[in-house]
Amino acid sequence: MIVKVFDNKEMMGHAAAEAGAKMIRNAINERGEARIILATGTSQFATLQNVVTSPNIDWGRVTVFHLDEYIGLPVTHPASFRKYIKERFAGKLPKPLRDFHMIDGEADPASECARLAALINAAPIDMAFVGIGENGHLAFNDPPADFNTEEPYIVVNLDEACRRQQFGEGWFATLDEVPKRAISMSIKQILKSRGIICAVQDERKADAVAGAVEGRVTPDVPASILQTHPDCAIYLDRDAAAKLKRQNC
Repeated sequence: MIVKVFDNKEMMGHAAAEAGAKMIRNAINERGEARIILATGTSQFATLQNVVTSPNIDWGRVTVFHLDEYIGLPVTHPASFRKYIKERFAGKLPKPLRDFHMIDGEADPASECARLAALINAAPIDMAFVGIGENGHLAFNDPPADFNTEEPYIVVNLDEACRRQQFGEGWFATLDEVPKRAISMSIKQILKSRGIICAVQDERKADAVAGAVEGRVTPDVPASILQTHPDCAIYLDRDAAAKLKRQNC
């Protein structure tokens, strides 16, 4: 695991996007296509803003999966991750993606997990953009996360801390409106990515970042599993890195 700390979120997002874009270009050059995973949420704003303007990427050769989606939330809802990626990523690209495999939170959850599993198992994933939640979650794998399931997508229950984060970030008008279940990419599936770029910002994530980067690997801090990945880089702004003992290591 490599940790890189930047003075502000704009610098962090630019650097994370550059690193991810390089992985995408390399995959296209070596294999003729790139299969990538995108995270959503406020920590990804700066990264995605820079990725969509990265030069020399043939987006027509890129297939995108995303990490998670609320069950029962319509795509028109402001908090829908499908809406997020359409508006902040896919809709801003200079040409259409080869494929964008959205998680349909309005479909039957078991059938949707099976559909997505078949799609993502068709070929390896070249790189993943991910983040870390205030409770240390990776995607919607809240603590204690399932480190053992082989299923690529799973139905999860969202814990109180996760739901409060979504409300606190302004995605929902009230806490009661935050769904209690979601479809999430599993921990093992995320770790199958050839490369992982993890971007995190804000002081409210500092405890989770410290636990994930410098604590022991444990399901109680799901993102700590990133320590085991052979090609993972963590990009942080100063606030998110505030509680780390070591930086830029």
